[in-house]
Amino acid sequence: MAFTVEDFQDLLRLLEQRPEWRVELRRYVLTDDLVELPSIVRELAQAQSRTEQRMGELAQAQARTEQRLDELAQHVDELAQAQARTEQRMGELAAAVASLVDRVGELHGEALELRYWRRAPAYFSRLARGLRVVDSSDLADMLDQAVDAGRLTDAERDAILAADLVLRGQRREDRADAYFLVEISVGIGVADVTRAAERAGLLAKLGRPAVPVVAGEWINTEAIAASRSYQVWQVLDGRTSLPDEV
Repeated sequence: MAFTVEDFQDLLRLLEQRPEWRVELRRYVLTDDLVELPSIVRELAQAQSRTEQRMGELAQAQARTEQRLDELAQHVDELAQAQARTEQRMGELAAAVASLVDRVGELHGEALELRYWRRAPAYFSRLARGLRVVDSSDLADMLDQAVDAGRLTDAERDAILAADLVLRGQRREDRADAYFLVEISVGIGVADVTRAAERAGLLAKLGRPAVPVVAGEWINTEAIAASRSYQVWQVLDGRTSLPDEV
């Protein structure tokens, strides 16, 4: 028997009245894939929703990470600035310490010169008798007269005046009146020895012998050899030695 339009209309009315029949009808009319399509679409929609939610969470996590990285970069920059300030302060402190060390060394040297100047007769008594410190003003006057007489140049005058200490007395070995030119340094080096010898040689141009002397707390090996070569006396911590005795 042929399926008419009236039959189709009757079928539609029955499906409206019996919704559960629709599922059965789909199973007969549609393929399995088509039947499962709505369920697949729902699953895809749910998966898409979960994916979007996960993407949102990842975006938030990324934002938090970027914020933390910015905070870390700022912290690192602050640490770098603090390090730079610390290094600057350390440099300033090192410079201050170095300056203080230099100043202490200068004060030590000045104190040593003052001690030898005050106790010259005791410290240098082995060199001569009747020792007297030649006042710098008197020495300058004598040197000016020597310059005027043509025995010294201005440069030689200045070199002698730069000596740490000049004494006058009678040499013990021959009772001859002599000058004693002393270079004073905490640690005596070759430069101190040669300077004493050169300046004593200039001072001898005034017309009397001039004995070179170095005085201090210690002397290095090279300076000892130089003192023998230049015949320079040594006074170490108040103890006097001939050049050949060391």
